[in-house]
Amino acid sequence: MSVDPELLAILVCPVTRTPLRYDEERQELISEAAGLAFPIREGVPVMLVEEARPL
Repeated sequence: MSVDPELLAILVCPVTRTPLRYDEERQELISEAAGLAFPIREGVPVMLVEEARPL
């Protein structure tokens, strides 16, 4: 499963408001600036800080 490129282009980190990088293998959106990885569950990005994994 992959993330729609148009969706990825508009999503930003909820903490830093910086762009995210898609990690296809782990199904996560990575915020290098915040040091967080946001999960993608059933094709839906979970953009809650409480659900993010520290890098």
